[in-house]
Amino acid sequence: MNLPFKAYWDLLSKHIRPQRGRFALLAILLFGSVGLRIFAPQIMRAFIDAALAGKALQLLTWTALAFIGVALVQQGIAVSVTYLGENVAWTATNALRAELAWQALNLDMRFHNDHTPGELIERIDGDVTELATFFSQFALNLVSNGLLLIGVLAALFREDWRAGFAFTIFSFATILILGRLKDIAVPHQKARRQAEAELYGFLEEQLAGTEDIRSSGAVDFSIRELFRHQSVILTHNRRAHFKRWIIENAMGLALTAGTVLAITSGYWLFTAGLVTIGTVYLFVHYLNLLEEPFWAMTHEIESFQTIGACVERLTEFRSFKAQVIDGAGVDIHAGPLTLAFRDVTFSYNGSDSVLSGLSFQLKPGCVLGLLGRTGSGKTTLARLIFRLYDPRSGGIEINGTDLRGLQLETLRRSVAIVTQDVQLFRASIRDNLTFFDRAIPDEKILVTLDELELGDWYRSLPKGLDTELDTGSRSLSAGEAQLLAFARVFLRDPGLVILDEASSRLDPATEQRLERALDKLLRNRTAIIIAHRLGTVQRADEIMILEGGSVSEYGDRKQLAADTSSRFYRLLQTGLEEVLV
Repeated sequence: MNLPFKAYWDLLSKHIRPQRGRFALLAILLFGSVGLRIFAPQIMRAFIDAALAGKALQLLTWTALAFIGVALVQQGIAVSVTYLGENVAWTATNALRAELAWQALNLDMRFHNDHTPGELIERIDGDVTELATFFSQFALNLVSNGLLLIGVLAALFREDWRAGFAFTIFSFATILILGRLKDIAVPHQKARRQAEAELYGFLEEQLAGTEDIRSSGAVDFSIRELFRHQSVILTHNRRAHFKRWIIENAMGLALTAGTVLAITSGYWLFTAGLVTIGTVYLFVHYLNLLEEPFWAMTHEIESFQTIGACVERLTEFRSFKAQVIDGAGVDIHAGPLTLAFRDVTFSYNGSDSVLSGLSFQLKPGCVLGLLGRTGSGKTTLARLIFRLYDPRSGGIEINGTDLRGLQLETLRRSVAIVTQDVQLFRASIRDNLTFFDRAIPDEKILVTLDELELGDWYRSLPKGLDTELDTGSRSLSAGEAQLLAFARVFLRDPGLVILDEASSRLDPATEQRLERALDKLLRNRTAIIIAHRLGTVQRADEIMILEGGSVSEYGDRKQLAADTSSRFYRLLQTGLEEVLV
């Protein structure tokens, strides 16, 4: 891998441009710091020559004070450069994190099916942290040491062209060695970063399934897999460290040759009477200054191996494009919606069709009871309505407009879903109900809670709407969590609601509360009820039974219930659970 510098700059340039002022100040401070480092040895050279010539003590004192003053100012500027560089870098990389997180949230479900949350966290946070290190340390050190190198060579040419020429040859040879070696460890570092991402994905999966793993006696398997992931990381770490050892030793040999060159040239020029003792000191001091950028470049190039792998992975991540493209922005009016499927065919993997030629139409305010065995396509139908996926062929329309012509934000504001599993956040009651939308007033929230018979529960909370909830609904009963999910829908006031048997896991008393809330929820709204129990499906105006991704039966619920030859009639007679499971 041989990434151009442009690949690094492209990742951050968008987020550095708004900080042009601080970036310009950083450049000025860098130039000032390098200039003072080159100028300080000149003062010391003057001090040495003056001392050997027997100059007055007062002159020597002022020269020494000037050297100390320049050194203090240079250190102050160096601290400012470090602080400002870190500040600019972290501001830019935090903005990059937000950009990547936004992209991850907007990529379609096909992408998320192929990438674990742990892997995404490692890319968005871990790789970007390495990039911040690149900018705040590697880039700044590279620029400052590059300027220092140029300044030292210019100063050496000013003192004696022969010394300047010799050290220029030496510097270019050393840089050539570094250039040849800088990428040798990148493949192993990239493999290590990918292995770490896979480890985080594995840990996320195992921690989420802790209860099942323990109850199934699979703990030993999890530990073995953990060791396997760690052994892969260790293997790539060893290979990368060996390559870095090669770089360090090559640089050590080059700098040893430079030391020999400095001693030899200084001795020869001094014995020839061409330079003073102070100038010989200057040569030695400038050699030390030359060693500093070379060693710094060596150590930074070691980090560059990791950073290069991160940049390649982040560039690859930014190149992912969502297959579900946002529409032009047709508005959806308030009130119950019309929904139509026009010969819709869909497949997750491109070969086996989950839905095949599906067509139906729901009128405004109509409630559809959706039945079918597991794998018949019920959940897929709901996902297509939300445009988590697009159909392979055919079209889905709301109020006569194809979903692909609607903005995703508009669509998902007009359609809501309530499932058996309610996702709650470690946040306040207010944020859980509004999904962090501050535009919804507290008065509307309180009215909704009273309407759903949650008023007494709300008034028992210690901090009202500011009360924090635990994740996973541990602080709520199942019924309260479901009612909160209903409250979310009421606050959004969508025209189409999808219910995935929200009350199937509740006790009869709690279910009665939910039934009353459900009656209010379905009022003046179009709805699809994915049913597993006979009680819920009695609310439907129409019934559709899916079989293998196609419509097995579709019609008015009362007519189908009265038709002894219909499949729905047989379901009512034998029991919905027995036939569909």
